Amino acid sequence: MRLPLAATTFLLALAMTTPTHAATPRTALVIHAGAGIMSRDDVPAESREAIRADLDRALDAGHKVLADGGAAIDAVGAAIEVLEDSPWFNAGKGAVFNAVGGHELDASIMEGHTRRAGAVAGVTTVRHPIRLARTVMEHSEHVMFAGGGAEQFADLHPEIERVDPHWFDTDRRRKQLEAAQAKEKQAANEPAQPGAYFGTVGAVALDIHGHIAAGTSTGGMTNKKWNRIGDSPIIGAGTYATDRCGVSGTGWGEYYIRAAAAHDICARVAYGGVTLAEAAEEVINKVIPAMGGDGGAIALDASGTIVMPFNTTGMYRGWVNPDGTRGTAIFADDNDADGDATTPKPARATPAH
Repeated sequence: MRLPLAATTFLLALAMTTPTHAATPRTALVIHAGAGIMSRDDVPAESREAIRADLDRALDAGHKVLADGGAAIDAVGAAIEVLEDSPWFNAGKGAVFNAVGGHELDASIMEGHTRRAGAVAGVTTVRHPIRLARTVMEHSEHVMFAGGGAEQFADLHPEIERVDPHWFDTDRRRKQLEAAQAKEKQAANEPAQPGAYFGTVGAVALDIHGHIAAGTSTGGMTNKKWNRIGDSPIIGAGTYATDRCGVSGTGWGEYYIRAAAAHDICARVAYGGVTLAEAAEEVINKVIPAMGGDGGAIALDASGTIVMPFNTTGMYRGWVNPDGTRGTAIFADDNDADGDATTPKPARATPAH
């Protein structure tokens, strides 16, 4: 039966004005606060509780940005600033001491869909190096500033909070410096050991627009000399993001630089036709150990898949899946030991040694 013209017009108008039920955009967030050789004896229960509380605070800060419809790069910055303020992690307040008893902080950040990036290295008075890295990205024509130049650039931006260099001092890090220097005197010619340089914090986020961002911040290596700079402020080594992939690394920086680790993971996804899990597994658990290094990484892709491979006994990490489930972990076997069933798959650690 044919409908009257008026009825047909009404139904067409109704169809045009009735909202369609499109799938809700998915967001995801993953963070790390360093990978290394550690045991439950090294990190007692009360310390683990405090560490996981700070990981949760960082997840809360980043996830709130995403839940409110904010940009991935804002979520990355929010999460990392919380980690930079924690004395438990080797970044910001918890930064390790260099060989002369000071602190040299590095950070980088990258926005995947625009490929914009910013980085700083060797800053000494900036409370949140990740914020200064973003300021480099947004308010200069360059990607990286180092040392005194980075400090001078910070002087031009009053929104960058400054602190006395001793603000970063902690008794725990000073004891680590003293132990490292004592060991250095006893074994001056011995090569560095794997797992000795764990630290660094990082975050990778996916926002409702499908955009990915990644960032990394660190205090570097305990007892480092000659203004040594690792992978964390180097785009493509410690941090990288595209419109399909984001990565933040943590580990022995010299090897991450030589392997261009963060970029390699994303390149394998883009050009090799492999999954993010396969790409991260190959780089972190095969390429870097084969060269003599160790460490871990966090990564996610445009579908919200999260992976967190590492080849050490532990990596401080946390995640919020696209479905809202979340968790934190420290050791490789935390999924079993802590009964945590929400770890993204195949994100469970696969130690190589």
